[in-house]
Amino acid sequence: MGSGKSALGALVAEQAGVPFLDLDLMIENEAGMSIADIVATSGEAAFRALESRLLPEALQPGAVAALGGGAAVDDSNWRLIGERALSVFVDVSFQRLWERIAGAPHRPLAAGRSRADMNALFQQRLPRYEQSTYRVDGDRPLADIAVEVLKLWRK
Repeated sequence: MGSGKSALGALVAEQAGVPFLDLDLMIENEAGMSIADIVATSGEAAFRALESRLLPEALQPGAVAALGGGAAVDDSNWRLIGERALSVFVDVSFQRLWERIAGAPHRPLAAGRSRADMNALFQQRLPRYEQSTYRVDGDRPLADIAVEVLKLWRK
């Protein structure tokens, strides 16, 4: 959450001339409401179920996909990601993430949570992120990260 996955994915896809799929946007389109509204009305479990159901659509061959920060945490999702995609961990310091997400109303899993709570969530998810096929330093300009990701993708 807040690492720049969506902006990076869109840039990489544009530069590669391939489709870009944002799982969060796919979820919102399917539900006809924002993720914040899904979580508020149906709960996080319903959001995660929809996320898991739509994940296979997001992992199209030859496309770039941005997945929500929690999508990879689910073991079944992670297996599917490993089977269908090269995963890239956009490694951003917690301090930078916090600066981006603190007080952001469109981030329902961060809304009302303290810095300590968000850091705990980050630390909980980090071991899974570190299992990604590739890891890139996300504390750099977006264009530089995109160049690196394109090189990794074309290996």
